Amino acid sequence: MPKPPHAFARPWMAAALAALVSQACLAAPGAPRLCVFDLLGTSGDMYNATKDYVLAMQAATGVTLTARAYTDERVAAEDFRTGQCQALLATSFRTRAYSPITAATDAFGATLILRQGKVDMAAGHQVMRLASQTFNAPGAAALVVQGRYEMAGLIDVGAVYSLVNDRRINSPEALAGKRMLAFDHDKAQAYLIQKAGAQAVSADVTNFATKFNNGMADMAAAPAVAFRPLELHKGIGSKGAISRFPFMILSYQLIIERASLPAGFGDASRRYWLAHFDDALAVVRKAESDIPAALWMELPPEQAPRYAEYMRESRMELAEQGLYDKQGLKLLKRIRCKVEPGDAECATSSEINWKN
Repeated sequence: MPKPPHAFARPWMAAALAALVSQACLAAPGAPRLCVFDLLGTSGDMYNATKDYVLAMQAATGVTLTARAYTDERVAAEDFRTGQCQALLATSFRTRAYSPITAATDAFGATLILRQGKVDMAAGHQVMRLASQTFNAPGAAALVVQGRYEMAGLIDVGAVYSLVNDRRINSPEALAGKRMLAFDHDKAQAYLIQKAGAQAVSADVTNFATKFNNGMADMAAAPAVAFRPLELHKGIGSKGAISRFPFMILSYQLIIERASLPAGFGDASRRYWLAHFDDALAVVRKAESDIPAALWMELPPEQAPRYAEYMRESRMELAEQGLYDKQGLKLLKRIRCKVEPGDAECATSSEINWKN
């Protein structure tokens, strides 16, 4: 995969405009179809990244995929569900149903590392990298295969930060009564908002920026690559900020229908995306560095551990409700404790010994 200066960033530019499906084929009719969520359709970087991927898979496995771009993630996921696609590249919000263990990487706080009361984002990305390496390890089938489906690639697209229109929204208690944007299809997000005593404002990836920028919500959540393209500074205004405390690190995950592809395809595919992990990460870091320093808000040292505990409690509750996978969370905790063994959570059995 090439290293374009804005790879994986431009797909967010059309978020306020995208509504229709854009389609294009890269290979012969009858080939297994890969449905790719990209808000810019065939001109977007996520879709264009699949061009190199298609060629690599052809060379490595002899399989010629047909790639099709979708500007509406819901439609891409539905086409995959109904068998019109044999592979799906989309956010973990949509792929969780097919690979719940690997989607645990995107659970609230699952990649969070605190050091001296501050978020260590480099360490968080290392957690994601180690998770991807684990999914690539020999004998990882139990982690990446779920019945008819297999997770065949993970792409780190950056931390999801909270954007607020008032810097005083800097503690769990301060969330009470505030209007928070909630994606319709994300039950975990809705639960977190309800738990905080906040008011959910319905949105999706195509309109959340417009709603935030027009003052319809006090808080939104987005990765850094969305900040400039969607002009999210308008919603922040003169009194708001971007909290440097992330909800999660967001990933794109590639799901394949196993019967439609030869044995070993998933292994080769995961190796490809892991080999290009740093390409995506470089873009994420560039996007974060491009945000004006004055707009970032560091939580008070005493608040970061409280937020971390809030996230931990929330993901455990969501796991008990069946929204997060317990085995996946167990794996992520072990990875976090490998990266930061001195963290207090590593002395407990939480997320290791589940009740059932």
